[in-house]
Amino acid sequence: MEQSSNVHLLDLPNEILFIILKQLGNIDVLYSLFGIKNEQIGALIEDDVFTSILNFVRTPITDDKLNRFCTSILLQKHNYIRKLILDTTYMERILLAGDYPNLTYLELFNFEQQIVFRIFTDNLAFRPIFQSQIRDLILRNNDGYRFGTSFEIYNRNIYAPIMDLFQNLKNLAIVASSVNEYSSLFLYYVPSATYFASTFTVLMCFALQIVSLYWMVVSNN
Repeated sequence: MEQSSNVHLLDLPNEILFIILKQLGNIDVLYSLFGIKNEQIGALIEDDVFTSILNFVRTPITDDKLNRFCTSILLQKHNYIRKLILDTTYMERILLAGDYPNLTYLELFNFEQQIVFRIFTDNLAFRPIFQSQIRDLILRNNDGYRFGTSFEIYNRNIYAPIMDLFQNLKNLAIVASSVNEYSSLFLYYVPSATYFASTFTVLMCFALQIVSLYWMVVSNN
């Protein structure tokens, strides 16, 4: 008579467990396993693979999941995070949950002009990170066209303050999700007094659904 055997997940070697967990998003791995009182699991999620890059857009973010990250997980893991991919609807809560001393990459989905006024301009709590640490900034612009707001006004009021704030920026990419949005940064419309970081080397502006690509290399040399 053939006997069946049940293999528990924790009976697997660490190498196999590691491969399995890598197939999941880091957000799901940390949300599911963080805080479990098990030495093997604890050692696995301490790996840089699961803590250096957190993509909150890849997986659905429920209120419970967001609350747990903001009140528990990020409080202990913020020192390890180098790259954050966020939706602007909960960006403030995530950034306020830790100090992020090693954060250098920030990608924002559903970027709109009120984000500049509410977070980039008015909220001084984030200024040290934005001003000194961020070297790669990707803005996925979701601003619909507003009557009376020309591309010149938009560049002056939205993109110019960003250039002034992110003083250690190396790469900036602006991506639009439709033909009606303010996708491109036109340097012609940026005030001459606008600060350009000495580290700034690449500007990319993409307009999706349009057969065009603006690629500019900006060098202070």
